[in-house]
Amino acid sequence: MRTLCRSLSALLVVAASASALRAAPAPEHVIVPDLILTGGHVKTTDGWAEALAVRRGMVLAVGTVAGIGALRGAATRVIDLHGDTVLPGLHDAHVHPIDGGISELRCKIAQGSTLSATQESVRACAGRTPSAEWVIGGQWDAPALGGIPDRRALDAATGNHPALIDDTSGHSAWANSRALAIAGITKATADPAGGIIERDAAGEPTGILREAAVDLVRRHVPVASEATLRKALGWSLHEMLSFGITSYTEAAVGFIAGPERELRTYAALADARQMKQRATLCITWAPGDVAAERAIATRNLYARPTIAPDCVKIFLDGVPTDGHTAAMLEPYADAVAGRDDDAGRKGLLLIRQSVLDAAVTRFDAMGLTVKFHAAGDAAVRAGLDAIAAARKANGFTGQMHNVGHCTFVAPADIARARAIGATFEVSPYLWGPSPINDAITAAVGEERIRRVWPVREMLAAGALVIPGSDWSVVPSVNPWIGIETLVTREAPGGSARSFGKDEAISLKDAMDLFTANAARQARRGHLEGRIEPGMLADVIVVDQNPYDVPARRLHDTRVRMTFIGGEKVYEAPARQGNGAR
Repeated sequence: MRTLCRSLSALLVVAASASALRAAPAPEHVIVPDLILTGGHVKTTDGWAEALAVRRGMVLAVGTVAGIGALRGAATRVIDLHGDTVLPGLHDAHVHPIDGGISELRCKIAQGSTLSATQESVRACAGRTPSAEWVIGGQWDAPALGGIPDRRALDAATGNHPALIDDTSGHSAWANSRALAIAGITKATADPAGGIIERDAAGEPTGILREAAVDLVRRHVPVASEATLRKALGWSLHEMLSFGITSYTEAAVGFIAGPERELRTYAALADARQMKQRATLCITWAPGDVAAERAIATRNLYARPTIAPDCVKIFLDGVPTDGHTAAMLEPYADAVAGRDDDAGRKGLLLIRQSVLDAAVTRFDAMGLTVKFHAAGDAAVRAGLDAIAAARKANGFTGQMHNVGHCTFVAPADIARARAIGATFEVSPYLWGPSPINDAITAAVGEERIRRVWPVREMLAAGALVIPGSDWSVVPSVNPWIGIETLVTREAPGGSARSFGKDEAISLKDAMDLFTANAARQARRGHLEGRIEPGMLADVIVVDQNPYDVPARRLHDTRVRMTFIGGEKVYEAPARQGNGAR
């Protein structure tokens, strides 16, 4: 009742109490809600309420069923929650929706598939593909395959089709012999800058390409049409709404079909009123990338009320798996067969520090946020050093530069992030035991895994920490998997094995990452991330109260309804019992 009165007072509703409001005619300046959600459990800033009222897309008031009901007008729509729970909308700070939709149209291989199962999946895809056309898809992991694969194993499943199959991380790819021939990759082909062509004992390409070497083949793959891109993005937007994602950051515009084509895709869906979520778009940039510079220069042509193309993505390294492409401060624990070079020992740092510092300083002065891909601790340090250089040159501009993934971070770098206004963006969907994490463990050793994705330390240091799914690197964009594994560091539903258990955090902190923290990162903390009067009515209705269920059941949470600005943009087809999606 106290919460209701405070809410009404803040909105100039003159009443001595909720009961007085119900007993007397409403003053003419009382604001009548458009929508009331009532009869549930509403998570507010101060605790819990039974109902909330919405007017013109904003939260008008929260309080009791009776108190909020007294605000009802003749045109107010009322939804009975039947005991369901209302939470702030969730944010995904690192996702690839166009890629997620495109992946549904390509050859899909279940993560963790064995070599024979992978070959069978690819063989089926080849059988559905017109003769001589490309077979494209993913995903594979070396531990599940029984080792790093060879082009001949892919040849056996693809016939006369050229094929390029991404691994789970998206930083390595497996090409068959025909694809290598089309790309002109032979024994004599040198490794490109920032990339590795894996070779056998005789020096012949094995078909495994790392980082920039993948582009030697990918540039020959036909680019998806804009109609296909729009279809893919539309599918992904609905998928994300079904999981309660009301805001997100597209982490690599241009990665699939080039930056301008992808920006046009976003603008087209926004103009067609299909873009319900608020999206920050990060344009992928690298030194000398003319297309990226052109897209950055013309970015505001594509800005819309739901689209902010004001972010730049910079890849600093790869991933700390069997390819050893993440940049590490200390050497990897194992060795890469056939390689005895600096990259094999400590990974790849893709951009010189002086070039990086200048770029981040320039983008910061332009009012652009920079998001780094940085998996290894050396790459994280490089990103933080670049942020520090920008702060020194420009002062604190308000740009919330963020270091993405942060699989490994040195304690000293965790300690300095808050002082330079740097955000850590982490990948909780990857934190349960899985083939990709088996590969990371083998690469760096058990001791370093104790501090993998050190979120507990980041929060203790007072740094801003936000979550990103990195979907479609992970099989599902479901944020409830991420919330659960932040708390348990186990496989969804629980497991005997864990991954970085010492860095587990509380449910409250996990929920804050997905709501208030992510809203603050997007510079919308005054509008999103909490349910209280004056905030946007970006809320979700779920079938179980996450604060009342065992942590190992969090991934079973199902979204009944999703509201953005008070508009119901998703409703589940029918009430269903709990269960994995």
